[in-house]
Amino acid sequence: MKIGNHLHRIGNDIVAVHLVVTDEGVTVIDAGLSGHWRELTAELAALGRSVDDVRGVVLTHGDSDHLGFAERLRRDHGVPVHVHGADAARSRGEVKTKPEWGGVKLGAAARFLGYSARKGGLRTTYLTEVTEVADGDVLDLPGSPRVIDMPGHSPGSIAVHVPVADAVFAGDALTTRHVLTGRRGPQPAPFTDDPEQALASLDRLAHLRAKLLVPGHGAPWAGGVDEAVRLIRATAGTAAR
Repeated sequence: MKIGNHLHRIGNDIVAVHLVVTDEGVTVIDAGLSGHWRELTAELAALGRSVDDVRGVVLTHGDSDHLGFAERLRRDHGVPVHVHGADAARSRGEVKTKPEWGGVKLGAAARFLGYSARKGGLRTTYLTEVTEVADGDVLDLPGSPRVIDMPGHSPGSIAVHVPVADAVFAGDALTTRHVLTGRRGPQPAPFTDDPEQALASLDRLAHLRAKLLVPGHGAPWAGGVDEAVRLIRATAGTAAR
């Protein structure tokens, strides 16, 4: 589904995968769940492209609901998978975490867990090789994505600024749909390792000029990056209720 200039999405507001599409090829931002593979190939075919046009995957962090088909692309198609060095071990399944869930509403949590299960989320294929990135790197991939450190949700969480798509991909540094409560709008994301650090990291998005702020869960936000940050800070104490 096209959601912006050079920008397409597969999945949905529960778990999303984004494609930056240019004449040079396709960059995949996060890899969702393994069951999104069929949607990936269908979306590429609708664009007159194929998996052979994917030049790289950029992971906003190393959690299982963002790894999805990344190893399949790397192993079977030679597509490099880029992840921050601080989350490299996490993406290889070498680090186990127990972040706080926070508040839960049964219906919303059931929808998230049910969707994840249907899309293969009960079994994670971890990466065996990664290409490590760091803050400020501009990657040699379609759209020239730039890496912005956003530690907090995980040590190696990043945002990815892609000017050609007029978008900042925030991963789980924030959310616009809390998957455990169903609450909509910019707010802190659940399953965060260090909530205070995650809030502090929002300063790194300040004054970025982009039409869309794109989370890994929830609808893209077109109300301005600074306004999203303001709302997140204002609701930080109530987002999990």
